[in-house]
Amino acid sequence: MDLSYIINELGEDREQYFNAIAPPIMQTSNFAFDTVEAMRGLLLDEYSGFLYSRGNNPTIDILRQKLAALDGAEDALVFSSGAAAIFAAVLSQVRQDDHVVCVREPYGWARRLFDELLPRFGVETTFVDGTDVAHFEAAIRPSTTLIYLESPNSLTFDLQDIAAVANLARNRGITTILDNSYCSPLFQQPYLMGIDLCLQSATKFIGGHSDTVAGVLTGSREKIRKIFVSEFLNIGSGIAPFNAWLLLRGLRTLELRLQRSADSTAKIAAWLKAHPRVEKIFYPFDPGFPQYELAKRQMKGAAGLVTIQLKADTREQVERFCNGLEHFLMAVSWGGHESLAYPACASVPAADFDPTEPRHRMVRLYIGLEDADYLTRDLEQALAGMY
Repeated sequence: MDLSYIINELGEDREQYFNAIAPPIMQTSNFAFDTVEAMRGLLLDEYSGFLYSRGNNPTIDILRQKLAALDGAEDALVFSSGAAAIFAAVLSQVRQDDHVVCVREPYGWARRLFDELLPRFGVETTFVDGTDVAHFEAAIRPSTTLIYLESPNSLTFDLQDIAAVANLARNRGITTILDNSYCSPLFQQPYLMGIDLCLQSATKFIGGHSDTVAGVLTGSREKIRKIFVSEFLNIGSGIAPFNAWLLLRGLRTLELRLQRSADSTAKIAAWLKAHPRVEKIFYPFDPGFPQYELAKRQMKGAAGLVTIQLKADTREQVERFCNGLEHFLMAVSWGGHESLAYPACASVPAADFDPTEPRHRMVRLYIGLEDADYLTRDLEQALAGMY
């Protein structure tokens, strides 16, 4: 299926809404029926139609079709946040006394789910270095039902060999879930590599305008239907029609935005690598990146994120660099039109800053849609003002 068709046409039956170019926002909570039999049909099978917008809604349905197709999957669910998508996906695959194998240092809210919530129900998690598939194999127990991946992660961009882990899990009857927020479906399609459930934060590249929060989960129709009728409807974490419409708007320019960001990131990463006040860069498409060959094999592109490890002796020097940025906004997340800086030390109490801990000197940069030279000049003046 052509990307242009997915983004611009799939699911858009314009004759049903006055041939409007942009789909309407079906801002309704409820849907009416002509007969008791019609109502009965959807009460017994809400997955198949429009009963109540907590479940299905026409605007959201268009979005679901597009997001599933972008991943090469059969179906999709859209949640009110990426964290909600993680929660529902994981919850759907574990029961009391099950065991999970997870990459070390996943997204913070995923880590809290594994560390704090699931143990209440007897579910134990083993965290492994995901850069070697043998670590997953060694961690598997008879009670393992789920392997949770995040490739690349969102700070140092560690990768997993997706196809190899998926094959290992399939041979053991274990479900795999992968967080694909870094790449988006345009630069990586884990479902086509054998992953069972693929999720991402749609807040980022899909939305693209930093004006809505959402999460996406894709997979087989069988698995998505099972989650829909259980975790999705029970938790009530679906997205509102207006937010779905914002994501549809974001999809129109997704390819252009990602390519612009990727081109600028490659240029700025090369410049940063050569800067005397940068000790190290983390960027999957840098030839010096430890997993460069794997990145080139399973990723179509690397957009937006590059992490720098500053040559700094004090917390004040790191903060002086960040505070000195004039055009990078200091914020979490990524994927919008604006460039961002996230200092890892912001999550560390000031008194606990340790210059010998490399992570305390890391600053993740998101390269947005501004001109690359404009952003380079800002980085140059901020680096010059560090000391």
